[in-house]
Amino acid sequence: MKVSVGLPTHRIDKPWEFVTAAAIGDMSVTAEAAGFDAVFVTEHPFPADDWLAHGGHHALDPLVALSFAAAATRTLRLHTNLFVLAYRNPFVGAKGIATLDALSGGRVILGVGSGYLESEFSALGVAFDERNDLTDEAIVMMRQAWRGESMVATGRHFDVAGHTMLPTPGQAAGPPIWIGGNSKRAIRRAVELGDGWSPMPSPARFARRLRTPGLETLDDLRARLEYASEHASTVGRRDPLEVVFMPLGLDMFHNASLDVDATIKSLADLAGAGVTYATVNLPGETRGELLENLRAFGEHVLPAVAEL
Repeated sequence: MKVSVGLPTHRIDKPWEFVTAAAIGDMSVTAEAAGFDAVFVTEHPFPADDWLAHGGHHALDPLVALSFAAAATRTLRLHTNLFVLAYRNPFVGAKGIATLDALSGGRVILGVGSGYLESEFSALGVAFDERNDLTDEAIVMMRQAWRGESMVATGRHFDVAGHTMLPTPGQAAGPPIWIGGNSKRAIRRAVELGDGWSPMPSPARFARRLRTPGLETLDDLRARLEYASEHASTVGRRDPLEVVFMPLGLDMFHNASLDVDATIKSLADLAGAGVTYATVNLPGETRGELLENLRAFGEHVLPAVAEL
């Protein structure tokens, strides 16, 4: 099992610790040395004040932040978790992603989501009710643009009458696309259009706020994986999906401390359920504390789960 670790670029309360070029480089270099496969960042370009006042957070631009991680490292993969495709024209998004992938030597993992903050969609001039259709359309259009060939296409809000995008991404087929979300729509999107499925542990009581069904137990996860398998059979998909999930205690709701034994057990349980790749948020109120936890995870957890 490989592991992607979050860079706390939302910690604008302590920018000197986490949200500077030096901090991103320091955290990324340490993660690479510790043996993590990737680092990830989130996205919120223009969140509403009300959401921020009730637990929401800011974030750096994901492609810019990951470009600093790329420049400081050599092999570490660069993971968007999640990049909201509907926030931007698909070709603007495709260009930024292709550029990062080309300049990093093919290290991008593109985690995408349809988004859930209606107020942020309104501020960006995007119809919230179109987000799912825009997401599906963007995936198809980006993959086509990444071929580096002249293309013709008409979409919901664009008309391409012979255009070419170069340079192509560093990865020949473009970055792998992991689909975020707990809903059946997200699972179908992953099976039909993606390379992986990246749900999130989420209390059922937050379903309305996050606009995605709760996912609280291993049985919940197994049921959705069964649905994914059934849909793959229906549509004729044969390639396996990367299944990405967070271990107990190191998700966005609970990451107060690193319990090595509990984390190893949780990752083993997830692997038994069909998870192939883990994402983790490690605790640390200072950069020094976070770096120590990165090293501890690399020393004690990664070797134990490498063969899962």
